[in-house]
Amino acid sequence: MTIYELSVITNSGFPYYHLKLQKPPKGVRLYLRFFDFSKYYSRNEIELDSKDSFDLDAGLVSALYEFARSINKEIEILEFISKKEEVSKKSLYKGDVLITAQTEGFLLHKSISEKIKLIYDNIIKHKIPLATAQEVLQNEEDQIINYLIDSEARSRININKKKLETLAKSLLNDMKNYGLNSICICSFDLSPLILISEKYTMKEINIILRNIGIFPEIKPLEWIYRQSYIRNETIWVYIIKSGIGPNIDGLLQPYFYLLIAEPQSYLGEFPGKLTLQFNQVLG
Repeated sequence: MTIYELSVITNSGFPYYHLKLQKPPKGVRLYLRFFDFSKYYSRNEIELDSKDSFDLDAGLVSALYEFARSINKEIEILEFISKKEEVSKKSLYKGDVLITAQTEGFLLHKSISEKIKLIYDNIIKHKIPLATAQEVLQNEEDQIINYLIDSEARSRININKKKLETLAKSLLNDMKNYGLNSICICSFDLSPLILISEKYTMKEINIILRNIGIFPEIKPLEWIYRQSYIRNETIWVYIIKSGIGPNIDGLLQPYFYLLIAEPQSYLGEFPGKLTLQFNQVLG
């Protein structure tokens, strides 16, 4: 599990819905991601002098630190995106909904955003205004959970689990002399779903992904490799975008295939061969 909590509130702070999927691991850097579905309002920005700006920053930082202490967490980095120049446009949204998600930092933000938009479009927007809305029903919460945990992607893997494991073990045996030791299949946001390995556990795969850093955009049927480390050892991770996966409400959610190898491993065109064979099973 790589998404730990989800909250739906209004921009004015009304707490509408909170879902705790799993207790996050201790000592791990997590992201609290924000997704704004509020109605667009043109605002006249107020020019603040340096003292007023500093006073506002000090108040924000103090409040955030006190809040973090109260829930036994530490804040190390706050990342902001400077506002773009506002232009007149029609709002895409009709309410003042803000959705937050507490997740692993290595997850692909664009994919998480697409998951959250599914939740908004199919469940939340029909309840606006949230301050007077009925609570989320059990079947709706089940649907939210299915979106967040990649239920359809997991189901397709479980149906073909024996085929995938047999194929992966055969490929690992063929490539063991070239440094390949593990194969992992991830969802379209990079959440690990299944691991075939005699060397690592699923918990360690999360650690490996945390230690890679930022992942660039990858085109379908292409791959990149990145350096990571675990157990004080350097390793190479090949990340392949499969181009195939479940289609959820019109959104294609392609799998990622991870190949864990020794440093300086030469896999040649093997990632393409593996992708073709895995796609035949999962497609």
